[in-house]
Amino acid sequence: MNAADRSVGMRLARWSAVVILAGVGAAAFRLSFATLRDLAILAHIPAGDAWLFPVIVDGTIIQATLGVLVLAKSRERQWFLWVLVVGAVVSVVGNSLHAIAAGRELPWWASALVAAIAPISLLADTHGLAVLFRAAQHDSRSTPAVAEEAAPTIAVSGEPPVEVPAAVPVAEPVVATPKIRPAVVPVRPIRPVRPVQEALPLTVS
Repeated sequence: MNAADRSVGMRLARWSAVVILAGVGAAAFRLSFATLRDLAILAHIPAGDAWLFPVIVDGTIIQATLGVLVLAKSRERQWFLWVLVVGAVVSVVGNSLHAIAAGRELPWWASALVAAIAPISLLADTHGLAVLFRAAQHDSRSTPAVAEEAAPTIAVSGEPPVEVPAAVPVAEPVVATPKIRPAVVPVRPIRPVRPVQEALPLTVS
């Protein structure tokens, strides 16, 4: 098998995995939705509002999953990991509890746990939203945007606008300034001054 055949095979395998994952995810969501809705009814939640219970549980899981993906290199990712783990445990335990109940009403303590999931999920999702906003503001402060100057365009009648490249500044030539040497003036040597002879006094005989 050459490189082209391997590339086509890998592409086909990836698309097949995406299609299978989408199908399995849709089926699992549908079954989990129906099970958690029935569990809410067994926990004395009105039948007309029972569908909100699986929306709360699965919605929290989806938000936590997105937070883990978005904040892959941030310390805030730890919060979404915990929410994702707890949400998955609640979903699994809820599905198992529905199978154990077998259509019978849940005891008081199980009904209390089911009723407590909604406000707890609201708090977790609200804090997760605040974490995402804080992380977005931190990224915007750490990476300032660089404004690029748009190139001017010239529109000619009947012709599409033509983009004119921005003028490139031309460096001015550097002119070397000649060094001026000071003129050397010859200096004549100074002759020594002869001592003046004192005049002898004249004597009249």
